[in-house]
Amino acid sequence: MSKHEPTVTLRHILDHAREAYAFVQGRARADLDHDRQLNLSVLRLLEIMGEAASRVPPDVRARHQHIQWTQIVGLRNRLIHAYDFVDLDIIWRTLTIDLPVLIGDLERILANEEA
Repeated sequence: MSKHEPTVTLRHILDHAREAYAFVQGRARADLDHDRQLNLSVLRLLEIMGEAASRVPPDVRARHQHIQWTQIVGLRNRLIHAYDFVDLDIIWRTLTIDLPVLIGDLERILANEEA
């Protein structure tokens, strides 16, 4: 595995979180059940976010303990390895409630890291 700059990795998480959140704007929970393209798109974005989160170095994680790193990575693992037991209600809450908070946190972190 190659080493990644922490800010690049954080930017990847932020970019994918923004995109996933944008996909569900103006949508309803039922759309995850009925719109296969939406479903596949947001699940893939969450997978990528989890993979990127697994690459965040321990010292960066320690500085930003308020971010649920373990849960982000765990969601990725669930989506990859237990794809047939994914609760779309949890995914919807993640997309509509958790992502806006994560986006704000990452924006603040990156503003400070890149300053």
